[in-house]
Amino acid sequence: MLESLEIPPPSSPPPDVVVALVREAYRRIDEFARRTPRPGFVCCDAALVCGGLQYLLERGYAPDRRLIEWGSGFGIVACVARQLGYFSCGIEIDAELVAEAERLAADHGLSVPFSCGTFIPEGGEEVADRAVDTAWLEMGGADGHDALQCEPDEFNVVFAFPWPGDEEVVETLFDRYAATGAVLLTYRGQESLVGHIKR
Repeated sequence: MLESLEIPPPSSPPPDVVVALVREAYRRIDEFARRTPRPGFVCCDAALVCGGLQYLLERGYAPDRRLIEWGSGFGIVACVARQLGYFSCGIEIDAELVAEAERLAADHGLSVPFSCGTFIPEGGEEVADRAVDTAWLEMGGADGHDALQCEPDEFNVVFAFPWPGDEEVVETLFDRYAATGAVLLTYRGQESLVGHIKR
């Protein structure tokens, strides 16, 4: 059962190291988009997400500081989380984006593993089938959790940026596979973060 968790706006600006990483990541994304366009690839507001991640730490919602990013793209959220003290990782189905995320983490001296595959756990395909036809919930490929040698219920925080219409699917997958007490943090666009805690 999921319970809504209010995520307040950031109370302070992101740390300087986060600002530097995000600035560089956005520059690389612009270059990447010109080189190899991805119509379905959109970035979240990293500063807003940073504030949400800091809030979860301050309020004790991430006691083990373990975070996984479902659909990690360039890996910005996973990298920012690592800078904040999380033990973070990401799953992304696009191999080129995984390579970019690994490069971003390495260039900033961050130990953040990324796997190429689907974040939909084994057995969750029928849940994903309910989604609208979007590239964000593209299925197929290896189970990204297996590649990371982990299970979805090992994380305090799961972050995702679902397309409109996919939110219910992501929440259902989280409710089914995450640990009790874990938090689902989703970016909904228009400077909006939505939090849920599994009870």
